[in-house]
Amino acid sequence: MYQKFLENKIMRIDNLGFDITEKEINPKLFDFQKAIVKWAIKKGRCAVMIDCGLGKSFIQLEWLRIICEKFNQKGLIIAPLSVAHQTIKEAEKLGINLTYIENQENITTQLSITNYERLHNFNPDEFIGIVLDESSILKSISGKIKKLCFDMFVKTKFKLSCTATPAPNDISEIANQAQFLGIMKREEMLSKFFLHRDMEWEIKGHAKQAFYFWISQWAVFARKPLDLGFNNENYNLPALNIEAIWSEEKFCRDGELFSITDLKGIQDRLEIKRKSMQKKAEIIINFVKDKKEQFIIWCGLNEESDYLEKYIPNSVQLSGKQMQSDKIKEIEDFKNGKTQILITKPKIAGFGMNFQNCHNMIFFGLSDSYESYYQCIRRCWRYGQKEKVNIYIVLNVSEQAILNNVIAKEKHSNDLFNGVIAETSEILNTELHGKTYNQKDEYMENIYEGKNWKLYNADSCIITEQLEDESIDMMIYSPPFASLYTYSNSIHDLGNSKDYQEFFNHLSYITKNQLRILKQGRICCVHVSQIPAMLVRDGYIGLKDFRGDMIRHYTEHGFIYHGEVCIYKNPQAQSIRTHSKGLTFSQLEKDSSWNRPALADYILIFRKSGENQTPIDNEHNGITRDDWINYASPIWLDVCETDILKNKQKSENDEKHICPLQLEPIKRCILLYSNKNEVIFSPFAGIGSEGYMALQLKRKFIGIELKPEYAKIAVENLKEAEYTSEEKLLFNLG
Repeated sequence: MYQKFLENKIMRIDNLGFDITEKEINPKLFDFQKAIVKWAIKKGRCAVMIDCGLGKSFIQLEWLRIICEKFNQKGLIIAPLSVAHQTIKEAEKLGINLTYIENQENITTQLSITNYERLHNFNPDEFIGIVLDESSILKSISGKIKKLCFDMFVKTKFKLSCTATPAPNDISEIANQAQFLGIMKREEMLSKFFLHRDMEWEIKGHAKQAFYFWISQWAVFARKPLDLGFNNENYNLPALNIEAIWSEEKFCRDGELFSITDLKGIQDRLEIKRKSMQKKAEIIINFVKDKKEQFIIWCGLNEESDYLEKYIPNSVQLSGKQMQSDKIKEIEDFKNGKTQILITKPKIAGFGMNFQNCHNMIFFGLSDSYESYYQCIRRCWRYGQKEKVNIYIVLNVSEQAILNNVIAKEKHSNDLFNGVIAETSEILNTELHGKTYNQKDEYMENIYEGKNWKLYNADSCIITEQLEDESIDMMIYSPPFASLYTYSNSIHDLGNSKDYQEFFNHLSYITKNQLRILKQGRICCVHVSQIPAMLVRDGYIGLKDFRGDMIRHYTEHGFIYHGEVCIYKNPQAQSIRTHSKGLTFSQLEKDSSWNRPALADYILIFRKSGENQTPIDNEHNGITRDDWINYASPIWLDVCETDILKNKQKSENDEKHICPLQLEPIKRCILLYSNKNEVIFSPFAGIGSEGYMALQLKRKFIGIELKPEYAKIAVENLKEAEYTSEEKLLFNLG
């Protein structure tokens, strides 16, 4: 039963499509393309994120054709305007009748294609299948169109998102893809797998494996067929030559004497771009003069494009102000060799176009966008290109920082993309080749023992079930606080629960056995704190009543709610540690309606029903009446926050240090609710704080800790506690 629960914790995405045979796919597709089509149709809702030239258009066309023919309904492809008519020509190669339309009334064929700007003219209920082509555009198109993509097709049964250059490090893009497909909302994805650190989203160390497993269930990442377990024949890229050509002109900022050597912000970049335009244009004009081969020249400003078109013979400018029919003609003329030099901007022809007819291009300066730079290069440097591709970047010497930035982004993107492929390829390969992937479970158990203690490096749900009835005299511990992938990536970890309810369902496997193994009339102390609610995770900023929920949980499992103690926390120290908006002076001065008190700790005290057979001897425990007056206070104001077992070790992937309960509250609870030589139990031993204090106070200890690194630290702390305890005894006897 428990094993079944664990299996259900694995984040699996249900297949919403259907199975097809390879014979149903157009034979013009290569084996790896057919495999992707089969996989995508079975998934129903998924993303194809494969590199330029791998046949993305063929894949999406066959995917949509097969679905629409099976259900005899209509399908729609949404693409950038410049790509739409190229896709129609690709459809013709497959014998598919695909028409470009501007509104619902124009539909005359089963499969249609339109551009993003026309999306509002359509009724989503009319389509069984939707394809977003060049879907990386989701991060750059207007918020209105992006929202329309999300909202219009919520109920659409089959959805495919396609892009040649997904950015694994661009969290907004991955989140947008997942939200459009209905896989997971952006906020949910961020809260599960990412941390917001230094103004950027960063994947949690322990979440990497789970994140890659999750993403591999709905997205194909590949740069070559070999990444998917297929032959790489015919898919080797030609040589790539990249050269920077420098304009040596020096410029000063207004009111300054010295030349600009570093650029500060957008304004500086734009100023240098305009000031250096004339000289860079002359370099480009002289460079292409007398050249017989075709060139694409990528510009950033209208003035640049206009100037080059005026002074370069046999050149054509592709601009945003042209009629669509004129753009199509100019593109076809360039592809057919009628035009030697095409002058345009990345946002006009830099995405989705096939220009293997050309193997030379010039950048009239650069922006800081690596994606734009990469996309432009891949218009020519793609599978099917027979010549070495030459890239020339004309820059002013003051723009070195821009080039350095793009190069750094390129390395970062390559590392991350290759990392995603490496992590997901095994899972994808099994599915694409008709096999079943079984997620690996690395769970192992170890037992460590001393004279008066035993520590299980294992799952508490499993071990508590093995302990004998009424074998424990007292319990004290801090449970996980439902924080995903904070300390491990294991499905055995209670913290790794997809939601609040799953956390408590998991905890139930321990709680029901805790009641069984605790002696009648004895005490269970649970250390908790309230949990902040986050906007990205919960949809609001506030607090979750974790304390109240734990009380309800334990009473529902048969414990009696016996009492509680509130432990004081310093608000300034907590503000520095957590950066909580509600505790800052700046928020107090800006709008104190957002301010709240610091979060206290609580010791929740539960009792098992029945008569205690062994009274607690507090004379031997050394608790005086004055002590009791202090301990009986509902708020402990005298607990030092730093009075904890020191833990200098932290796992490489841990997102925060383990926060053990202070030793003084543990000491008070053990003295109040147990006798010497009795057994203290912690199902979440951590680094061994409860066991350390139990041994110091002449008790025995049984603990369970899932994480091996923490278990090893706990063992050292328990050994030390046992040694010092015996040393004290010998000293007293002497």
